[in-house]
Amino acid sequence: MGKRGYHHGNLRQALVEAALRLIEARGPTGFTLSEAAKQAGVTPAAVYRHFAGRDDLIAEASRQGYAIFADVMQYAFEKGQPSALASFEATGRAYLAFARQYPGHYIAMFESGISVNRTPELAHEASRARAILERAAEALSQHIPPGKRPPAAMFSAHIWAMSHGVVELFARNSPGTASPFAPEELLESGIGIYLRGLGLIPPDE
Repeated sequence: MGKRGYHHGNLRQALVEAALRLIEARGPTGFTLSEAAKQAGVTPAAVYRHFAGRDDLIAEASRQGYAIFADVMQYAFEKGQPSALASFEATGRAYLAFARQYPGHYIAMFESGISVNRTPELAHEASRARAILERAAEALSQHIPPGKRPPAAMFSAHIWAMSHGVVELFARNSPGTASPFAPEELLESGIGIYLRGLGLIPPDE
C-alpha cells in the first residue's frame, strides 16, 4: 500500500489519472515519473511496479483514451440510426466533443508520439475506434454508384483528418490561431462540402 492507502489494483489507475492531469497541464514530455508518483501520493519506486517508464504510462493513458473514444463513437453512430447520413455526421461531431471533454487522453493519443502499436491492447482499442468510423463511412457510401465510390477506409480517413484539423487549429486554443466561426460550424460545413462533392446530399440552392 502507498502513502494514501492504495490497495493493490487501483494504484495503477491512480498513476494514469495523475499522468493525465500532468499531460493536460504540461504536455506529454513535460513531466517525470517522479512527478506522476507525487501526484498519486506514492514513492517513485512504486511506479516501477506497474510501468517500466514514462512512455509506458502514457501508452496506458492512450489506450484508455482510445477505449473511451471508441465507445463515444459507437454511441454517436447508434444514435444516428437508422439514417446512414445522420450516423456519419454524428461521428464527426463526437470527435470534437471527445477532444474537448478528454483533453489529457486526446493529447496522449495524438500528440505524444507513442505508436498505437506499442502494445497489443493499445492497438486493439485504436483499431476498434477506426472500425466504427469506417463502418459509418461504408454505410453512407452505399448510396454512391460503385464506379464513383471511394474505399470506406479512405472516406473515413478524410473525415478523421478534417475533424482532427479543426480540433488542432481551432478547438484547443492553439497560440496565435483564431477563427470567426465556431469549431462545430467549421466541421459541419466542411463535412457538408465533402458529402456534396460525393453527391450524398443535395447542393445548396
